[in-house]
Amino acid sequence: MDELREAVERAELVDGHAHNIVALDSSLPFLSCFSEASGKALAHVPSTLNFKGCERKYPRGAVGIFQGMRTKISKGCGRDFSRKIPLIFFSRGAAAHPPHKRSLRDIARLYGSDLSLEGVQQYRLDSGIEIITKICFKAAGISTVLVDDGLVLDKMLGTDILPCAGRILRIERLAEDILDQGIKNGIPWTMDTFTDSFLARLKSADATKVVGLKTIAAYRSGLEINPNVTQKEAAEGLAQVLLAGSPVRITNKHLIDYIIVRSLEVALCFDWPMQIHTGFGDKDLDLRQANPLHLRNLLEDRRFLDCRIVLLHASYPFSREASYLASVYHQVYLDFGLAVPKLSVHGMISSLKQLLELAPLKKVMFSTDGCAFPETFYLGAKRARDVVFSVLRDACNDGDLSIDEAVEAVADIFAENAKKFYGIGTAVRSDTLLKLDNDVRKEVNSTQQDVVLVRVLWVDASGQHRCRVVPRKRFDSIVKENGLGLTCASMGMSSAMDGPADETNLTGTGEIRLIPDLSTRCKIPWAMQEEMVLAYMHSKPGQVWDYCPRETLRRLSQLLKQEFNLEMNAGFENEFYLLKSQLRDGQEEWVSFDTSRYCATSSFDAASPILHEVVNSLHFLNIDVEQLHAEAGNGQFEIALRYTTCTKAADNLIYAREVIRSVARKHGLLATFMPKYALDDIGSGSHVHISLSENGENVFAASDRSSSRHGMSKIGEEFMAGVLHHLPSLLAFTAPLPNSYDRIQPNTWSGAYLCWGKENREAPIRTACPPGVPDGIVSNFEIKAFDGCANPHLALAAVIASGIDGLRRHLSLSDPVDENPDILRDKLQRLPVSLAESVEALAKDTVLEALLGEKLLVAIKGVRKAEIKYYSENKDAYKKLIYQY
Repeated sequence: MDELREAVERAELVDGHAHNIVALDSSLPFLSCFSEASGKALAHVPSTLNFKGCERKYPRGAVGIFQGMRTKISKGCGRDFSRKIPLIFFSRGAAAHPPHKRSLRDIARLYGSDLSLEGVQQYRLDSGIEIITKICFKAAGISTVLVDDGLVLDKMLGTDILPCAGRILRIERLAEDILDQGIKNGIPWTMDTFTDSFLARLKSADATKVVGLKTIAAYRSGLEINPNVTQKEAAEGLAQVLLAGSPVRITNKHLIDYIIVRSLEVALCFDWPMQIHTGFGDKDLDLRQANPLHLRNLLEDRRFLDCRIVLLHASYPFSREASYLASVYHQVYLDFGLAVPKLSVHGMISSLKQLLELAPLKKVMFSTDGCAFPETFYLGAKRARDVVFSVLRDACNDGDLSIDEAVEAVADIFAENAKKFYGIGTAVRSDTLLKLDNDVRKEVNSTQQDVVLVRVLWVDASGQHRCRVVPRKRFDSIVKENGLGLTCASMGMSSAMDGPADETNLTGTGEIRLIPDLSTRCKIPWAMQEEMVLAYMHSKPGQVWDYCPRETLRRLSQLLKQEFNLEMNAGFENEFYLLKSQLRDGQEEWVSFDTSRYCATSSFDAASPILHEVVNSLHFLNIDVEQLHAEAGNGQFEIALRYTTCTKAADNLIYAREVIRSVARKHGLLATFMPKYALDDIGSGSHVHISLSENGENVFAASDRSSSRHGMSKIGEEFMAGVLHHLPSLLAFTAPLPNSYDRIQPNTWSGAYLCWGKENREAPIRTACPPGVPDGIVSNFEIKAFDGCANPHLALAAVIASGIDGLRRHLSLSDPVDENPDILRDKLQRLPVSLAESVEALAKDTVLEALLGEKLLVAIKGVRKAEIKYYSENKDAYKKLIYQY
């Protein structure tokens, strides 16, 4: 059975059903990681067989695989865990310890923490959510996760923290959100207006990574769904639901049945499967109504014979019933999440065996039902591997399967069935940790190097990257908790002087603390014996400094969430020049790397070794690259990063700049992001694409073309109108140097006039309808007047502040400019032509001052005035900016 065991341990996992992870300070109790219980019932969780249990035995061939896994876990986590995870976790043969708490023990050994609930929780707090998530998913070997984000949890994080996440849209949550939003806006709902809104939102969801739908009817009204429910019955149900007020919770059976039927009609159009919660769950469910046999009327309805149905959670305790349905109905498929790992070992094995009694192997799929805690994903994957091995081993011993057939079933159950079923494709990333090929061995060797130094990074008011470096031992023992001392003058420095500028109110008197944000700690891919970490600025530990850029963005993001339940997402396009050194008259000068043109294949070929290393380094840091190409300038390139939450996007941008500059330096080149490296060539921007999410769903886009003249929602228009209104003063953040305004010129695709346009690259704000988005629908907007000298945290904070003003005042947009704005220069307002003009606009902008903070604004204006004075008095000094940006 060694071949089967090896196949199980090496298998890539596609997690077909899970939920979002929550922040470490969420109110959700960590004990719920081990049970569906809640409230007082959690007190009994430690006495369950799932929580307890004995050591598992592994066959002789498994130990080498696990030893490789132990070392590989540290890859990408920025820490060396290979010494901390006891080898006993990976040993073969009998257990060395007596029976103990199974799930807790597994997590403690994964982390190398004390074998107690308190020890695990302390490790979680010390490490941070991103690090423990990386550890859990790498140990689990999960390559793709399909997320039902309809379960709203306290301090729920976005899906960018998960690997290759696809979305499962919960239809009841969508309906409730629509009704709640309408009540808030004073909409008098009728059955027709609700249906139109619901169907429009459902159809537009195709643009938001949706790969399937889900219903929780089992929790609300049971699975005896009436496919012939009338609109009159549904209307009566809607009236009853609305009578209960907001927040809306749909429990009326007629309305739920109606929503399911209409959703299935849309699912047929988009070829989406429908996941259905069946079997057990928390106590909010009547288990008697969760038996999948109740679905017979729906499964027999001729309209929906081609709608693919997934019965979730092994339908436990109705696993045999689910197996029967999958065997006699071609459209029924099975998922065994939640049953694994929430049951005892016997229960897990028994449930899966019952599923396979009648169901075809090609119809059974794996999921973790991971929720809230990354440990639930790890436990689900670990238990699933053990259970699948046990069940298929017994099938082989009983003569039901050959070893080859069992090995094929492993790949099907864990990944291949889901890939085909959800249309994921074969190009999904596989981070299987147990694949010990040559590349993995190289990675293991590199990650075994001891980290010697840690760089603590911050970006100042002038946009310069700076760092303090400390030995790792001192960092771990003192700095990560108490921080590093730093002069208050650090946020008053201009690009020309390492001292506080006049009028900043900052001097060399006083000290702040750089407090590392451990969630950003990572190993440096071009210097594997070093780590880097971004920092907050505190006036003293626990007390945020008014001038801290990262805190400013966090605070504005929180305000947007609290006031409007919105989250701003951002995706950056990094333009930069690659320069090579040459001697002229005995003096070194930097010239363009090549002279190719826009998207030239020859230019990409010439820079290919550098660009490959850049992309690999970014992937090592879990920063997703969407595309890269040669730009229009001589030796100019662009790398576009995938959008994510704005705080994460700003962090990613800083690390991306570090990667690009460092890799170029390694190859003997200089990479510069300065806005106008050569006054006679094209400038470099750091264009940013902005969108808005509510509970993980893009709400910038209009629900359909007919609901908005511009293809964006009312929320999206108001937010963007605020950004456009404040754009002249925003430039003091997004274009912070005099050289920035050498770039912002007409006819250079940088946006020189105060206007916006639809896909108009000469407008400073451009609405975008990327491939995959329905024609006429806008998914995001781009700010082109943003360059590589900007502090991304401060600039995005200013963007949010502007958008909040637009939402508060319900601003609307003027008509778009759909031609070159320079043709209309007599009718349009010119954006500031100098830094002095943008600073003047900022001085008059009381809204930004109120939202960003008076002290911070005083410092920003003081630094900008120092830039203006210095570069006006030193005309050629801008040429030295290539070394700083």
